[in-house]
Amino acid sequence: MLNHKWIINELTEEQKKCKEELVKQLNISPIICTLLVQRGIYTYEEAKKFFRPQLSQIHDPFLLNDMDKAVERLNLAMGKKEKILIYGDYDVDGTTAVALVYKFLQQFYSSIDFYIPDRYEEGYGVSYKGIDYAAENGFSLIIVLDCGIKAIKKVKYAKDRQIDIIICDHHTPDEQLPEAVAVLDPKRLDSTYPYGHLSGCGVGFKLMQAFAINNHIPFERLTQHLDLLAVSIASDIVPITGENRVLMTFGLKQLNSNPSMGLQAILDICGLQGKEVTVSDIVFKIGPRINASGRMYSGREAVELLTSKDRDFAKEKSNCIDQYNQERKDLDKKTTVDAQDFINGDEHFENRNSIVVYNPEWSKGVIGIVASRLSEQYYRPSVVLTLSNGFATGSARSVSGFDIYKAIDSCRDLLENFGGHIYAAGLTMKEENVSEFSRRFDEYVTSNMNEDQKIPQIEVDSIVHFSEITPKFFSILQKFAPFGPENMKPVFVTENVKDYGTSRLVGRDLDHFKLDLTEDESPNVIMNGIAFGKGKEFNDHIKAKKSFNVCYTIEENNFAGKEAIQLLIKDIKTD
Repeated sequence: MLNHKWIINELTEEQKKCKEELVKQLNISPIICTLLVQRGIYTYEEAKKFFRPQLSQIHDPFLLNDMDKAVERLNLAMGKKEKILIYGDYDVDGTTAVALVYKFLQQFYSSIDFYIPDRYEEGYGVSYKGIDYAAENGFSLIIVLDCGIKAIKKVKYAKDRQIDIIICDHHTPDEQLPEAVAVLDPKRLDSTYPYGHLSGCGVGFKLMQAFAINNHIPFERLTQHLDLLAVSIASDIVPITGENRVLMTFGLKQLNSNPSMGLQAILDICGLQGKEVTVSDIVFKIGPRINASGRMYSGREAVELLTSKDRDFAKEKSNCIDQYNQERKDLDKKTTVDAQDFINGDEHFENRNSIVVYNPEWSKGVIGIVASRLSEQYYRPSVVLTLSNGFATGSARSVSGFDIYKAIDSCRDLLENFGGHIYAAGLTMKEENVSEFSRRFDEYVTSNMNEDQKIPQIEVDSIVHFSEITPKFFSILQKFAPFGPENMKPVFVTENVKDYGTSRLVGRDLDHFKLDLTEDESPNVIMNGIAFGKGKEFNDHIKAKKSFNVCYTIEENNFAGKEAIQLLIKDIKTD
């Protein structure tokens, strides 16, 4: 079991002054004000916007470089009745982006279709096969979503075939951009856009927003598709801050009140009908099912479901996708075991700070999931590779605070192509380069990873006393949602707690601990908690009524129609 280090987020002297000012202005708990300052919210006005997100707070889409060119070319295409192809990546972000743009434009224009590349035949990004398809079928404009920022040769190939391309991407570009009609990417080095963390679907949404403004289309015609954008933001693990947080808030409202037929079918298959859908539900239930389509068969099926207007068709497709997801689960479990066996049999593993595993027999569709599992289990930057179309192709996942994109970039001379973010990336190389890549990648990780990044950490927002966790406190805490990267559910620590005398082991194997805790500082307050998987490890210590420290989030427990505050224990320290 990994031993976590607790990092208490301390405020600077300047931040403490801001916190005290907020306490006076808002008249709420100092702990709440600490949480606000930690999230970059320093003034009354900023706090007001944070607690009351409005769609009016999102940015002008024309602040994105090339947006005017993109809208102009789209208008021209429609005016000349050109055929337009909506092209997107096969993962959740790509398929939701294609679905959103396609559904919105379809309201005003009929000469439009979509294309999702095959993960196995074409690989990630813009493909020659996709461009050939466009040329053979008379498409003269391609809107590329969630990829394309490095497709310099592919864009030129399209241009040579009299096809224009508008790129809507959110990945890190190289210094040279493709010579497309427009390149929309908030991560462009020359970007003038105020928010840099949009999802791929988010950039597609901004293009549609700009198109709507330019053509005097009511914004409501576009916001009805925010449920798709919410699914992309949550699934692509982008920060839920600033503009994303506003879009996520209203996307969740749409998902819970009036989802599209396709998403409703997925909600039904997930058993979420009639329940309040959360970010967590998207990440663990909705997203994986949409992803499974592109992983196991074809991402096109996901778009067909997400754009469906027929209830029976949507139900049939969602059942198919659910089956794909089950097959995906079985396959990624087997692949993970294979990778673990390889690692455990490697006598040099303990001397390395990274993981690179390669098996030409593994399925390309699950290697990203396996990379995530390995980085979590061994807490090292991990690359999982398989053979696809004659090349070693893989996915990389990082640990907290380490930029895996830079690590891969340091080996670019060994690669055919690569792309991604700080915590996740994809890469392709010749098979004979795998061994040298593994050596160089580990060399970079060893040289650039600091000691803190080698130990799994739990970032703690504040130390609190049980007496401070009141219904009012919890009510305000809930207003911090929706939670996600850079706005995670607040984590608290309470020190020197003891068993009230009624704590007990629960679960089929008695693995979990149902806790009733008291604290020296507030002995009259009994706080309920649940510690999953920690029953056997801490049973003797807790039942002996020895003191210990707990690290937790605060949840609402609904049982038998009664609502109560409950601590979800993340970690326990007995020393």
